[in-house]
Amino acid sequence: MLTAWHHDLESLEAISQDDVTRDLFLRMAWLSQRGSLKPFLVELQDDDDLDEGTKGTLTEIAEDPSFLLAVEDYVKKTEIVH
Repeated sequence: MLTAWHHDLESLEAISQDDVTRDLFLRMAWLSQRGSLKPFLVELQDDDDLDEGTKGTLTEIAEDPSFLLAVEDYVKKTEIVH
């Protein structure tokens, strides 16, 4: 686990509990690992349905690969298998 981001377990838990948010962050992590996040960021900036604050926050998060890896790691390690 990446310890730098695990100081904020509440944020990671909140992300993992919301299906839409979790899927978005996992998708951004996947794109980031493949070096193909730029098209996502372009589409994000062109999305008229999002306010500037949301765009800025998502862009900042998308540009932090260590946080995206921490989210992915946290989700995988806390997933409950039924």
